[in-house]
Amino acid sequence: MASSTSVVTPERFATGIGSYKDWMAAIGQRQAEFQRHYDEFNLRDEDAADFKKLVDEKGLKALVIGEDWCPDVWRGLPVMARLQEATGMDVRYFMRDQNKDIMAEFLKNGEFESIPTVVFYDGNHNYLGHWIERAKLADEQMGEVRRNALPNPMPEQGTPEYAAAQDAARKAAIDAAEPWRQAQIQEIREIVDRALA
Repeated sequence: MASSTSVVTPERFATGIGSYKDWMAAIGQRQAEFQRHYDEFNLRDEDAADFKKLVDEKGLKALVIGEDWCPDVWRGLPVMARLQEATGMDVRYFMRDQNKDIMAEFLKNGEFESIPTVVFYDGNHNYLGHWIERAKLADEQMGEVRRNALPNPMPEQGTPEYAAAQDAARKAAIDAAEPWRQAQIQEIREIVDRALA
């Protein structure tokens, strides 16, 4: 959890990748998966308006930690990109493995380097809270989505059939993702509202 000794100073925050376009240019793989989530996410007008008010009145900004190989990041980072574009929020994107000191402050359950992690600050760079990995709704539904997509029994690991089964499961999770992306917006709104109440 962030503290007065956080490595995320305003100066360090400013070094992050400043836009979704620049993130897409910086990553080495999975652009298609990121782009599909970005294209398919519909930020509701009322959510955009509510966050825009927080940006204008409180200087709300966010730091996002991710990596390009992670399916949760493919889904979660484009949500923040759309929010950034709709509200003018200052969002900075950081590669986890190049910023282990930042990641160390926001471990899931104090132990896991789970991503994406989204950290919120006000305009004075006061820490407001953070959101990790995926929405609770995704946690609740993902197992069933994967089970329905995977053959039983599973093919042997290392075979083309195994790789195809994993691809099918990833595709099924992307197909199911819109309610999960909407749930992410609601969860981060609750975190920010609680901190600013």
